[in-house]
Amino acid sequence: MKNNFEITNCPVRNVLDRFGDKWSILLLMILDDAEKLRFNELNKAIPDISQKMLTVTLRTLEADGFVKRTIYPEVPPRVEYAITPLGKSLMTHINGLAGWAVNHMEEIEASRKLVLA
Repeated sequence: MKNNFEITNCPVRNVLDRFGDKWSILLLMILDDAEKLRFNELNKAIPDISQKMLTVTLRTLEADGFVKRTIYPEVPPRVEYAITPLGKSLMTHINGLAGWAVNHMEEIEASRKLVLA
């Protein structure tokens, strides 16, 4: 692969920019483990996320095609979220990165202590 990353229209930068936030990868991991979840179930799964940030992150993931939102015409309305096939195809890479992070966290923390001391 060439390292010819354009400043604009770079697919790598474009995709990584979407996952550089605090919540997107975590939400995809949670949805990957479940068949489908309601908004409140997602909110309980990540207690430190605000409802607004959860909504914004889910909308972004939906806009990119990683999450599907289904609204059921009930009273009160029921909304469920599920990972899409596109989102599933990304999970191999996310799980690889998560595994790498777990395996190297002690080394990273030790390095941070040296540099920040």
